[in-house]
Amino acid sequence: MKGAVVAGIGTGIGKTLVATILAEALQADYWKPVQAGNLDFTDTDFVKKYITNQKTVFHPERYRLSVPMSPHAAAKIDKIEIDCNGLTIPGSLNTVIIEPAGGLMVPLNNNQLNIDLIEQWGLPVILVSQNYLGSINHTLLSVELLKSRGINLTGIIFNGDRNSSTEDFILQYTQLTCLAKINQEPIINKLVVKRYADELKTKLNNLLK
Repeated sequence: MKGAVVAGIGTGIGKTLVATILAEALQADYWKPVQAGNLDFTDTDFVKKYITNQKTVFHPERYRLSVPMSPHAAAKIDKIEIDCNGLTIPGSLNTVIIEPAGGLMVPLNNNQLNIDLIEQWGLPVILVSQNYLGSINHTLLSVELLKSRGINLTGIIFNGDRNSSTEDFILQYTQLTCLAKINQEPIINKLVVKRYADELKTKLNNLLK
């Protein structure tokens, strides 16, 4: 199966926007295995809203949790337990873009983290970083964790306000490929998503063969 996991250095750093751009660029399927909170407008709904191609299939979430918390805590409130053995990638002949809930070390249950699930899937990772005080540390820790698990890290995407000294250091230190730099756009619409998708299309097709 072709695909990639969109992982973030933390929560709320733009994974869903990046996943939207990637799905549009590749006309890929999208899957959010666990949605915690915001059930009236989920991350899947966000991606649907801003994609223009007709090929993308939106696979339903396996877990829809009512509270916007760490999945293990949100599942406990809903009186369920997330079973990672059941979180197998949906069957598809198309490329699949997968977006976990939260960062790499976010717990899904009492014993398993997002990183365990990513390792289980065996797909390459695209890491999303955002510039803020402490983001170098969070980015490098994420990279080291992925490497320690032997997970293929395809490249990094910077999202939000630019900081060239931070970005240059991260790229020099990690020797990662910068796939894209997404600006802090005043508005997000289909045209903005399509513009970034068109810029990424060729690079992504070559990397995810």
